Amino acid sequence: MRDAQKPDHVSLNTLVNWLREGRFVIPDFQREFEWKPWDIRELMRSIFLDYYIGSLLLWKGKPENFDALSCETIYGYEGKGKPEYIVLDGQQRLTAIYYAFLAPDMPLPNRTNRFFYFVDVQKFMAEDYDAAFGYEWLTRRWAKVLSSKESQFASHMFPFSVIGTGGWELPNWVQGYENYWNTKAAHAASAEDNKAAAEATMHAVNAHEFGTILKGITEEYQISYNELNKDLEVDKVCDIFTQINSRGVRLDVFDLVNALLKPKGLQLKQMWRDATPRLSDIDTEKMNVYILQVMSILRQSYCSPKYLYFLLPGQEKSVRDPDGTRRKEVLISDIGVFETRWNTAVDALADAIKVLMHPQEYGAVSAAFLPYVSILPVFAALRAHAKTLPAPRQLDARRKLRHWYWASVFNNRYSGSVESTSARDFLDVKAWFDDDSAEPSLIPEFAQRFRNLDLRKEVKRGTSVYNGIFNLLVLQGARDWMTGDVPQHGDLDDHHIIPDAWGKKHLPGGLVGSILNRTPLSADTNRNVIKARLPNDYLPELITQSGEATVRTILESHFISPTAFEILLRKPFGPDDFEAFIGERHRTIQDAIENLLIKERLDLPPQLRELDTTMEQIELTLRKTIEAALGGSYELVPPHVLQKVDEKISRALKKNAALDGDVYRTLAGKLEYFDLRELQETITSKALWARFEQRFSTKESVATEFDQLAELRNGIRHSRAVHEIVRKRGEAAILWFKDVLKKELASA
Repeated sequence: MRDAQKPDHVSLNTLVNWLREGRFVIPDFQREFEWKPWDIRELMRSIFLDYYIGSLLLWKGKPENFDALSCETIYGYEGKGKPEYIVLDGQQRLTAIYYAFLAPDMPLPNRTNRFFYFVDVQKFMAEDYDAAFGYEWLTRRWAKVLSSKESQFASHMFPFSVIGTGGWELPNWVQGYENYWNTKAAHAASAEDNKAAAEATMHAVNAHEFGTILKGITEEYQISYNELNKDLEVDKVCDIFTQINSRGVRLDVFDLVNALLKPKGLQLKQMWRDATPRLSDIDTEKMNVYILQVMSILRQSYCSPKYLYFLLPGQEKSVRDPDGTRRKEVLISDIGVFETRWNTAVDALADAIKVLMHPQEYGAVSAAFLPYVSILPVFAALRAHAKTLPAPRQLDARRKLRHWYWASVFNNRYSGSVESTSARDFLDVKAWFDDDSAEPSLIPEFAQRFRNLDLRKEVKRGTSVYNGIFNLLVLQGARDWMTGDVPQHGDLDDHHIIPDAWGKKHLPGGLVGSILNRTPLSADTNRNVIKARLPNDYLPELITQSGEATVRTILESHFISPTAFEILLRKPFGPDDFEAFIGERHRTIQDAIENLLIKERLDLPPQLRELDTTMEQIELTLRKTIEAALGGSYELVPPHVLQKVDEKISRALKKNAALDGDVYRTLAGKLEYFDLRELQETITSKALWARFEQRFSTKESVATEFDQLAELRNGIRHSRAVHEIVRKRGEAAILWFKDVLKKELASA
């Protein structure tokens, strides 16, 4: 890559000559020339005032590259020219220079008239630079001025097209301008009009000095450029192109791939137009690129689509195998395969958008409440891959996908550059689909860090955490406070529980907009019923109409606990009450994140969700019972159980360096990694049974109840569909354990 690019510079005169000769061509992937008339004027002003106008990026061309990129001449150029450079960055500036200096007989884009550009010499020499540079559209009057040098001299109008004409035109114009005003001065002097003679002499002096300035500008003003080697491979040009794009220059990789595929007969832009209606619920300029990214992820587990033009042998991508050897690979073998993969990617994105916006799936009921748009490609690819798994494994894969998604949302994982993150996550989650022990480190990190989220600061709708909590409220089935119905997604307002107007008056900047003070309500309730009233004004009305129990239940669906409910009823309500309310709601929302997302109860029916919570309490109580019975000594744990647990702890520590290893050198720490079967084996082991026999009666009873409890727990955790018989048996086991552990459970 040492010779990949060569920095250089060129004088304005030389650049204009190159433009006249047609040395520059524009690849099809570049957007059209779209500068406005005043943009061109400002560029001329910058050049004449010796300002830096940025560097150009040019690719030294050869015929096959001109064809591959479907290159065209610069806007306004007539004829074939002598193509030499493909313009990768700088098209707008080059075309503006061409239009101002070469004055093609063509209107500007989206204009009906041809424009010409000039500088007022006297204003320029007086350093009135804001007024000196101008443009006009070509009326009959201005056409006469352009056709008459005397008219130009008389009005001090120097057309930039004089520079573009080349040859002796520029020095002849300057000499003619100076002679014109010297002649005027001589005539005025002979007529003894001293004032006119002095003014004409000043113009002649300015004309001479302006000529010197023009010579300096055209010969000494330098435009810098980077020239890419003509033998550089297209994929390396794509790399450079992508880097330019990441720095904010709007160069779309979709248009690049389109240009590369067009000569092969594939109309990518038309395919995109056909796909647009299916993906229109999410408003983003990048959706066409997202389709290519999904194709790339599914084809090569890599998010960048820049290699998808490899359609035929001879255009292979160089691949390094795990053993270090290189080989060539054709990613897409023909146009038919490309179209098939394109359609698969469109289907995957349409499916992903549908499920993310579903009020009972992910809760992003409108595009405004989607935590990330940038997560779409990898999410779509993972859902598409999950569908290819054997049917019994698909439910578990969807469960893992949900867990990864919410961990990504609340860890702000997709807030920055996402291509490498998407590729890594696709491989990690895909491996997790196949192997429970391959859990990505993101999952335990989420469980550890979610309590550190400062939700007070989440005041801006559109951030991942703000929108994620709003999605949870939708998924929780937050009911409208007046109707009791779940609002339809097209009828949702992001409501301030404590009114915005009150908050701006009584609270420090912005706090009233925190997600802790926001919740979804119907537009009618928010705007026409509640309006700007405090809850202590309208909640008593609701209680009178519907009963306190009903109102409390509705507000609990908004993560407003009984304690928070009481705070909202306080009269008078002041800033301290607001602090107490958002503090309590912060705790409630954190508990909801743990219960619904980390413990994965979100997609359970309410009855199973309650059973899962109860079984967790039983499991935690069993751990404490074992710890007490063993006196905190993990050495007493059966060796085969201890070995399995230590292996699980070792894997967890390797995955997550933030875990404190010292915690897991105690029996209490190790018990965190005991599953139900390991708890059972510890209780019923020959060496320890005497410590538990009085409480649990017989080993047979323990085995039966643990079997039934484990069957229900596994059914809930893995299949998410529990047979009625399994549920009944599990409920009976729960009752048995509650009776056996009633003292410990009562004190929990």
